[in-house]
Amino acid sequence: MSALDERLARVALNWLTEPGDPRVARLVEDLGAVRVHEHLLAERDVHGLHTDVAARLEGFDVHRHLDEAEKTGARFVVPGEEEWPTRLDALRDAPVLNERGGVPVGLWVRGPLDLAGLTRSVAVVGSRSATTYGTQVAAEIAHAVARAGSAVVSGAALGIDQAAHRGALAGNGATVAVLACGVDRIYPAANRALVEHVLDVGAVVSEAAPGREPTRIRFLSRNRVIAALSEVTVVAEAALRSGALSTATWCERLNRPLLGVPGPVTSAQSQGVHERLRLGRAHLVTCGEDVLEYVGRPGEHLTDARHGETIPRDRLPWRQKQVLEAFPAVDVVDAPALARAAGIGIREVQGALLRLGAHGWVVQEGEGWRLGRHG
Repeated sequence: MSALDERLARVALNWLTEPGDPRVARLVEDLGAVRVHEHLLAERDVHGLHTDVAARLEGFDVHRHLDEAEKTGARFVVPGEEEWPTRLDALRDAPVLNERGGVPVGLWVRGPLDLAGLTRSVAVVGSRSATTYGTQVAAEIAHAVARAGSAVVSGAALGIDQAAHRGALAGNGATVAVLACGVDRIYPAANRALVEHVLDVGAVVSEAAPGREPTRIRFLSRNRVIAALSEVTVVAEAALRSGALSTATWCERLNRPLLGVPGPVTSAQSQGVHERLRLGRAHLVTCGEDVLEYVGRPGEHLTDARHGETIPRDRLPWRQKQVLEAFPAVDVVDAPALARAAGIGIREVQGALLRLGAHGWVVQEGEGWRLGRHG
């Protein structure tokens, strides 16, 4: 059997079955798409009549289906082809979640971006009912990631997904929108302009056949594709029952880094992220630079530990700082009083005063001293 036969059989199975059905994925893995298609096509009931599945397959014109999809600019990509993103193959060994799992029999793709080129891609996902804080952080992370040359993957939903795609586009980088409906449809309709922009410069992807409507099951299947396409997943905001946590769980099952953006402890939209962080199941990130550390090559995108701004007093020896801190705000004070206030010997105080005075930290007035221009 040829590669073309395998491809056409996968198109038919994709049209017939629900995305992410683990039974179909296992059968195709074990027998090949052609044999699975032949078995289903030959099915008969106890009366010798074709079963419903066989009748549906018999009436399906795969060439017409491909022609109609092509008119919308869609192409069907299957395992083994040059454009197939091999990162998806890791789904073969990932445990099933909510009766969904397995490697897709194929993906429908629209847009100029080649999926095989998705190196070091980053998923940025989160709540649809996102806060201004959440969308700002998601957009900043996506912008930084895209500017660094990594693709941003998200689900084209409202809220965090929308902010992630916009951030990537603003950074003139690659972005992939993974849909829970056919690639010839746009859901939600409010994101039409955004998705059309992604179609011009990136890729719109779906496991669902063209024409399919979004359903809850298809969203759950979509989430595993988002996680599998990405090297790491960032959850910017997610409530305790957020669908974004499904993507996070798939990320864990694929043994890939899960990154979480903390929010206010009073924010319901961040409670799901906080729980992952509290349990040690996610790594805390606050900006794009943090995320890039997880996708960079060895020695790339390393950042120093953050600390407050260094001020001149920080550079003084400890004893000199101790003497400075013993000074009153405005009064003139003598060395013995400073020694008592600082809790150190008078000779050490006198030596420190001379060195501090030489650099303008203190000024001598008669027998006493006062703070200078730096102190």
